[in-house]
Amino acid sequence: MEYLVSDIKTYPVLIIGGGVSNSAYGIGLLKGWSNAGSRPVFKIVTGYSSGSILATATFAGKDYEGRLADLFTSISTKDVVTPRSSFAILFRDSVVSSAPLAKKINDIVDDDLMAKIAQEHKKGRRLYVGTTDFDAQGFVIWDMGALASKGSPDSVKMFRKIILASCAFPAMLPPVYFQVEAGGRRYDEMHVDGGVISGLFYIYQLMEGAEPKGFKTRVYVLNLCYMSPHSRQVEDNMVDMTSRLIETNGVAKMIGDTYRVYAFAKEKGWDYNLAYIPEDFKSNQKEMLDKQEMQRLFKRGYDDAVERYNWHKAPPGLVAEGK
Repeated sequence: MEYLVSDIKTYPVLIIGGGVSNSAYGIGLLKGWSNAGSRPVFKIVTGYSSGSILATATFAGKDYEGRLADLFTSISTKDVVTPRSSFAILFRDSVVSSAPLAKKINDIVDDDLMAKIAQEHKKGRRLYVGTTDFDAQGFVIWDMGALASKGSPDSVKMFRKIILASCAFPAMLPPVYFQVEAGGRRYDEMHVDGGVISGLFYIYQLMEGAEPKGFKTRVYVLNLCYMSPHSRQVEDNMVDMTSRLIETNGVAKMIGDTYRVYAFAKEKGWDYNLAYIPEDFKSNQKEMLDKQEMQRLFKRGYDDAVERYNWHKAPPGLVAEGK
């Protein structure tokens, strides 16, 4: 096993939220936790939006986390999106083009990564990514390990496409279309960021019958956000205002769903663990992806993990049972 497992009678599950630039804290925490040697081998890993990229790397292992750490500490906004002209925005489906992001995803998702994910899937581990079917207003769960196990060029293309769709917040980034067939007809289904529907992954249906007899589920929730309002000055332009809208909307849902997952975990008797960006970290973010601030966030997450992050046993304002 790649990481030490302290209790073989537990069934560890990792739920990663979305967070755009805040993902730097998440990959820092995960990499530091891994290097500390105390991180479990997660049986199920889930993610949506930027969390889908983190989930994929975490599922695949330390080498891929290193590549992702390099990415999240070296990019800026222009490396991921291309702004459209004011005139073009009137006739297009988004404020920016996601072509640079698609290229980054293509670089990450290669044949070696697909082979590694397929290998882990064969061991019984599971990787799930969420998108939103915008037409049907439904949350869609993609079994990425099963897709990787097909081992075809088409599966690589589909894997990349799903990750891109999971990151595509509507209006800000263009949607991604999947051709489907139902009722004897073919049509294009519009998919966007999974965070449009859910603040955290729908773990309930995934866990039906998944927990082996004699094991106890230990669920880890990694929120790539603050758990209380966090002030920053917003620039008076479409890109920054839209970015703040996405951030505010996502955080509100994520906080609400954090309590929802906690309630479900307590009902099931699971061991609940929560991590989020510490309140004492003050960001001076100047743009959607501020390289300097992401480097600071990554270091804080890494240091927190190496110093043995004190996982919260309940969301803020609640007292965990037994305490």
